[in-house]
Amino acid sequence: MKITEIKIGDKQTLTKKITSEDNEKFAEILGDSNPVHLNEEYAQNTMFKGRIAYGMLVSGLISTVIGSKLPGNGSIYLSQTLKFTKPVWLDDTITAEVEVVEMDIEKNRLTLKTRCYNQNDIDVIIGEAIVMPEK
Repeated sequence: MKITEIKIGDKQTLTKKITSEDNEKFAEILGDSNPVHLNEEYAQNTMFKGRIAYGMLVSGLISTVIGSKLPGNGSIYLSQTLKFTKPVWLDDTITAEVEVVEMDIEKNRLTLKTRCYNQNDIDVIIGEAIVMPEK
């Protein structure tokens, strides 16, 4: 989608259940074997009292929204801030949402409010992205 087809307030979402299998595949791809994500016995003895999803796995859903929905194919991700506000438990259903909050048509830049929230509408990740839509 070109910047001229976008307006402030435009919003898109993507919803996905985060499974143990997702977590394990993510760990395998990246080589991150942190036991708080992979070992239930270990995780029970942490502040979380159980396994949690990788934060970067969950935040990757934001990238999917940007690359496939808003602004969509051909978008270039320039920056992203992330604040992890709550843990994501395995089998949580997470919705990633992006909303256009600023536009610089001359520079072909969008500022997006980004958030991921769980099935109880509780924010688990909040942040801001700057992207370039397709020319």
